Amino acid sequence: MDVTEQRTPVVVVDDLHVTYRVFSSGRAVKKSRGGLLKPSGPGIRQVQALRGISFVAYENESIGVIGANGSGKSTLMRAMTGLTPPESGAVYASSRPNLLGVGAALIPNLSGERNIVLGGLALGLGRKEVEELSEQIVAFAELQEFIDLPMRTYSSGMQARLKFAIATIKQHEILIVDEALSVGDREFRKRSEARIRDIRDNAGTVFLVSHSMNSIRDTCTRTIWLNRGELMMDGPTGEVVAAYEDSRSDGVGARRNRRR
Repeated sequence: MDVTEQRTPVVVVDDLHVTYRVFSSGRAVKKSRGGLLKPSGPGIRQVQALRGISFVAYENESIGVIGANGSGKSTLMRAMTGLTPPESGAVYASSRPNLLGVGAALIPNLSGERNIVLGGLALGLGRKEVEELSEQIVAFAELQEFIDLPMRTYSSGMQARLKFAIATIKQHEILIVDEALSVGDREFRKRSEARIRDIRDNAGTVFLVSHSMNSIRDTCTRTIWLNRGELMMDGPTGEVVAAYEDSRSDGVGARRNRRR
């Protein structure tokens, strides 16, 4: 029996297409027959954010998602969580994926302590569970001296650390981490990566979207490379990251579609 047949699939992305329809202001210019530049007319423009993406994610995998800005990484993650509807294709998941991003909402006028309570309850934890875990969350985020202050007084890095600590206190079957490891010092990033590995090792599946190839290498065993909405490569992290870095250094996005 093939090894892959023994693994449990938790996410299936099947020929996924996402198209955004945006209003064009008409400020772009085009050359007329007389050689003068004139503004083109306004109208609706279609942007193909994802073009036929397909892959299967399995239990206990940590999957990196890489690509240049505008390659479709965040769109893919939002489509997987149901926040962005596909134009065609589908996403099937064994449970609802949880999206952790630096834009996750906390309430600015409430203290960090109160946000821990609200965040824990939103995750489905009981009040007693949240109280028992609160000290651990505060310590992980390194906010002991500031936890009673309003969130609006926190720096962006402090807020992001607290969001990460709250969201990962619970074991997730499918967790999506979108750029959340780009904040904090090196020590915090190492602890964050270790927590992601713990989630993975406890029968969870983690997707890590990051521009840090070091974080991808340290955390992920498999990596997906997107370019302009297309799946360029899907395979072992070392191979995919090396190919991606080569394409960046050469200034060429070779159109490969190698799936392993």
